[in-house]
Amino acid sequence: MTLNIPLKDNKKLAEVLARVNKNIELNTYIKCSNIMAVDRMNLNDHGPVHIAIVSNIALKLLRNLEKAGIEPSLLKDHPDKGFTQHDAEVLVLLAAALHDVGHIVTREDHHIYSLPIARDLMKSLLEGLYDDEQKYIIISDVLHAIYSHHKDSDVETIEGGIIRISDALDMEEGRAMIPFKAGSISIHAVSAMAIDDVRINYTQAKPISIEIVMNNSAGIFQIDYLLKSKITGSRLEKYVEVKASTTGKTEKRIIDSVKLF
Repeated sequence: MTLNIPLKDNKKLAEVLARVNKNIELNTYIKCSNIMAVDRMNLNDHGPVHIAIVSNIALKLLRNLEKAGIEPSLLKDHPDKGFTQHDAEVLVLLAAALHDVGHIVTREDHHIYSLPIARDLMKSLLEGLYDDEQKYIIISDVLHAIYSHHKDSDVETIEGGIIRISDALDMEEGRAMIPFKAGSISIHAVSAMAIDDVRINYTQAKPISIEIVMNNSAGIFQIDYLLKSKITGSRLEKYVEVKASTTGKTEKRIIDSVKLF
């Protein structure tokens, strides 16, 4: 996997990114997660492309919140440990990169299965960059952020809310292409095919301003059922707004017909 993210002079983030990209164990697990999700279960992508999208979105959300003066939980809850915004970015990258590795076990409760796998991987990914206490604090908060990405989980940190929302924002048409081509004519696949573009902007009123462009009104399912459920309970609700619009005079035809039973 070659994961590219905007580093913005964050040397620790650059080093952790390099380690993530070179880690054979992690990269193999990500490939196997995709095999489980796509090849075996006919679900949407949970491999390198999904990880890249979620990582970039998560960093953007974190930086938008920083611009608005919203302090990451890592800094707020550990004010005497010398953490900076750069360390919060490391935390968010690790959570984004590791949040789905539990798919190597199964889809059901994959966020739970991700936790011990991620914990073991982070020991080498963080080695030498922090003292022991700092390292274990970051590992603890990464694990909570991974757990938090499931829509029914309790979220207790800013970083956990960021991962939860970022995961849901990987909703553009290409995400559903594989199961759709395989014949998965479900509301999940059809609604995802209706999403053309997701744009994340910053405004003074709402630092996370999400604009969603649809080619078909079916996309409202992605927004109302999936994205809304991830934003709700994220602890970031007051910082988020979502606007959706359908382009064109006529809507795109996604399917021609469906036969049941």
